[in-house]
Amino acid sequence: MPIRPHQVQAVPKPLVEGLEKLRQDLDIPEDFSPEVHDAAQHAARHPRLPQLDRTDLDFVTVDPEGSRDLDQAVFIEATEPGFTVWYAIADVAAFVSPGDPIDLEAHARGQTLYGPHQRTPLHPPELSEDAASLLENETRPAVLWQLTLDATGHQTARTVQRALIRSRAQLTYREVQDALDHGTASESLQLLKTVGQLREQIEHERGGVSLQIPEQEVETSNGEWHIVHRSALPVEGWNAQISLLTGMAAAEIMLEAGVGLLRTLPPADAASLRKLRETAKALLIEWPPEMDYPEFVRTLDPERPDHAAMLYSCTLLFRGAGYLAFNGQTPENAQHAALATHYAHVTAPLRRLVDRYASEVCLAVCAGEPVPDWVTDALPQLPKEMEASNRKASAYERGIVNMVETFMLSPHVGQEFTGTVVEVDETGEKGRFIIRNPAVEASVKGTGLPLGQEIRVRLVEADTANAQSRFELVEAIDGAPSYSAASSAAASVGSTSTTER
Repeated sequence: MPIRPHQVQAVPKPLVEGLEKLRQDLDIPEDFSPEVHDAAQHAARHPRLPQLDRTDLDFVTVDPEGSRDLDQAVFIEATEPGFTVWYAIADVAAFVSPGDPIDLEAHARGQTLYGPHQRTPLHPPELSEDAASLLENETRPAVLWQLTLDATGHQTARTVQRALIRSRAQLTYREVQDALDHGTASESLQLLKTVGQLREQIEHERGGVSLQIPEQEVETSNGEWHIVHRSALPVEGWNAQISLLTGMAAAEIMLEAGVGLLRTLPPADAASLRKLRETAKALLIEWPPEMDYPEFVRTLDPERPDHAAMLYSCTLLFRGAGYLAFNGQTPENAQHAALATHYAHVTAPLRRLVDRYASEVCLAVCAGEPVPDWVTDALPQLPKEMEASNRKASAYERGIVNMVETFMLSPHVGQEFTGTVVEVDETGEKGRFIIRNPAVEASVKGTGLPLGQEIRVRLVEADTANAQSRFELVEAIDGAPSYSAASSAAASVGSTSTTER
């Protein structure tokens, strides 16, 4: 389940010690060293600015509420043959030099880590939340993509260069969605919807798929912490399509040049697909033999318990996402199977290390210049660095959610809850169930777990210090078989949405 913790204040005392221990166990730094802060302050005062000025373009940023590390700004205009998408990406290399203290620390971190109580940024806040961030009404150096589309949304041309840009407004997803729903959105944002929907249709035709599973979020109100399920707004999908379009264009550029760094995902094997069809049959969900996997997924409604269980099973189909560096020859097996195309990460350099390097390759190729040595020298190690960083990020998010779930449950020991079984292993004796309110996902053991059906459980224990909870079965609902249950309140984390930004 994707985790999007909201940064909140006033951490409850029972969580303070546990969260600190988690950071220490995972060797997550509290801050940057004075040397890195000094280097960032100097870099903020002395950026390498491009000559091209495109502050005439009416860019806006669209992000979650409260964001400060703004990587992307978008402006879309209609043209006679179709559309031009202008996508500005924060130019980290305008501030960071190879081998400087900021660069070395970024390689050690790999990516920004998000917790509900604090962020652990990839770059010092002097850059990531200020000088390099595409903040409203601030002129910033950017990596500017120009993507030309025909009337159906297919890309017909692409190029990228450095330029100065100026964002006109910092908008939230909710603000943009409301403006679109009420007909008050700017022409560019209306075109974001148009192009986003066209690109979604192209994704469908291509055989790509995105799993629309509600995200699990940590939030606070009136000093109390909660975990809630949040369904994505339509505009989030349209905005993601612009990022995906850019990542695909970057992959094309690098493949044609024979040098670069791709985001890859191996295809699902036949045995996994057969198992998935058996799951659908067990859940009494119709999956016609002639219907392929992407088309089937688009028929599922995450608000239905049986369909939610099916979607969780679908997350197991694709595993093994990674990065593939290459230099001098076109790599094999380089596609991203869930997107059904080649793809690269270039749109989040403030928050992810690899994006800066892939962007530099594309900039050099489009300018007809050699790729800088500092880029090609780093390429072989970047996949390993990102793999280690991703493992740490996953463990951190999983640990936070486990702890907050248990803390949230602790006042309710002795109470009963209704949950839906969303995953069962091959033995039928281990699985996971979800409680909608409060939004908790827990592991469960028993005999004959009823996949896709509801069960009634009683919370027997909730140990915040050890992030463990234990449930007992009260009854199986809808004729499900009875069993004894025990849970360790272990949330399943990591991205189950196969759409990557």
